[in-house]
Amino acid sequence: MSGIPQIHLLPPQVANQIAAGEVVERPASVIKELLENSLDAGCTELDIDIEQGGVALIRVRDNGHGIRQEELGLALSRHATSKITELSDLQAIHSLGFRGEALASIASVARVNLSSRFRQAQQGFHLNLGGHSPLRPPEPVSHPIGTSIEVRDLFYNTPARRKFLRTEKTEWNHIQEVVRRIGLSRFDLRVRLNYQNKLALLLRTAGNETDKLQRLSSVCGIEFAQQVLSVSSQQNGLSLTGWVAQPTFSRAQPDMQYFFVNGRVIRDKVITHALRQAYEDVLYGGRHPAYVLYLHIDPHQVDVNVHPTKHEVRFAQGRWVHDFLWHSVQEHLARTSPGKNAVTPANPIKLKPSHTSPPQVTEAMGAMYGAAQSPAVTSTVSAMPAAADLLQNTPLLPSIPQSAAPALQTTSSIEAEPANMPPLGYALAQLHGVYILAQNTQGLIMVDMHAAHERVTYERLKQAYEQNSLECQTLLVPLSIAVSTHEADAAEQHAEIFTQLGLQLERLSLNTLLLREVPSLLSKGSLEQLVRDVVSDICRFGDSHRLQAQMHEMLATMACHASVRAHRQLSVQEMNALLRDMEASERSNQCNHGRPTWVQLDMSALDGLFLRGR
Repeated sequence: MSGIPQIHLLPPQVANQIAAGEVVERPASVIKELLENSLDAGCTELDIDIEQGGVALIRVRDNGHGIRQEELGLALSRHATSKITELSDLQAIHSLGFRGEALASIASVARVNLSSRFRQAQQGFHLNLGGHSPLRPPEPVSHPIGTSIEVRDLFYNTPARRKFLRTEKTEWNHIQEVVRRIGLSRFDLRVRLNYQNKLALLLRTAGNETDKLQRLSSVCGIEFAQQVLSVSSQQNGLSLTGWVAQPTFSRAQPDMQYFFVNGRVIRDKVITHALRQAYEDVLYGGRHPAYVLYLHIDPHQVDVNVHPTKHEVRFAQGRWVHDFLWHSVQEHLARTSPGKNAVTPANPIKLKPSHTSPPQVTEAMGAMYGAAQSPAVTSTVSAMPAAADLLQNTPLLPSIPQSAAPALQTTSSIEAEPANMPPLGYALAQLHGVYILAQNTQGLIMVDMHAAHERVTYERLKQAYEQNSLECQTLLVPLSIAVSTHEADAAEQHAEIFTQLGLQLERLSLNTLLLREVPSLLSKGSLEQLVRDVVSDICRFGDSHRLQAQMHEMLATMACHASVRAHRQLSVQEMNALLRDMEASERSNQCNHGRPTWVQLDMSALDGLFLRGR
């Protein structure tokens, strides 16, 4: 039966090209493998040259320990590695590379020149491999300690692969991303990246926190570096360090998320979910957090041999890792309030004074609050009338002693004791019933009063709920609420959820609910709309298990209804009470949707608006 194919061994060249299909996806894949080999060789300096998006040339030079003369040919062989010797070594991988496939795969689809000098050798040696030419013995060459490898004409012998490459610009962008990741993985590494013989990126070694943040600025942008919070947490052999961006620096795409496990950049669903959950109280809509984090874990507890590209890992105790990450990041984000030092950006990098004209500054400030455009600052600011003219509703917050809340005519006393000035200072006035203007030692504070009060109320509701200590108030006259039959059914079916939320609700008829009791914090809010929104949440979330998981979102709904509305006039005492509560509340730098609750304009920024000192 001559027509039936016979089983046979693949030629080594074909086998390597098949392996290259898994390892060498594009020029950036080549860069990744070469750089990881250099790091495993103990280098502290990397010089990278790229031409034509990496298709024409990729050259990597390092100052690592080099390769012995007799091992140069072996380095280009398949399944040749210095990093493991037996199966048990796979249970605790300490190196970035270990599979022994990269160089052989690259050499099967490109022309490769390898030069290296071993640290104990007197000279270097060179090896050339390309096409189907036989491998010749290494030849002596002048070379410093370390290794240089050139990869030219990528996919020259596999045109089907080459035609699937993207544009030169796209491939170059992928290469830059790989180099950025390497730069973030090792701060003791000096990296120089050249493109078409021009310097594209230079990362100097970073030994202290200031230098590290400078590198963070070079890789992720200065705005990111100025809005990060330092993270440091240890527990039961797990260590998490790095930086997370404040929620106000959220992204439309998850394009600034760098996570390293024992120095290896990875993508993992467990990690992504844990970090997303840590941000759940401070991000809105489809926004994504930004972070650069480093997890150190016992190598026996993580399997990096999941995929040939080594981007994925598997944890022996995934739930343990998930909860550690979630708790660590959530704890640091909880400190984002003006009353705590942790809110101060970790970044000491100073921007040059802005010379932006006043209308442009105003527009930029408006953008921070989600407005498409803000008008120029021409609004009038007036002092607050007496509280008796104003307090037609229940006071926003408990009043504080008059001595702790100076009025407009006593601002001189504020300046007299700057050492005792609270972080958000003292209220001066209210702007259009929306913003609170306050003075602190640095200059002017502007507070979005609804957003700030919503966060304060939400944190109080969460704390009371978690401690099972929601104080409730019985309504003198029960409130009758008309709803649909479907909504009434849902409310009746999940009555225990309303009870947990401090709402005593009964079904009066087919389409009517009766509200008898509410949490004291919400007693003066829009109760009918509050009940409607909570019922809507229950219908949306469905079963009890999901309701419990989404309880914080329901508490956030309640907090929104209990918060002071725009255009409500507040007394100076009420405004100061809100400022003090912001300083005492966790996460009060952002509202429940991740937007800023306050901004600071220091005196230099104010002087710049009026061109003072020019």
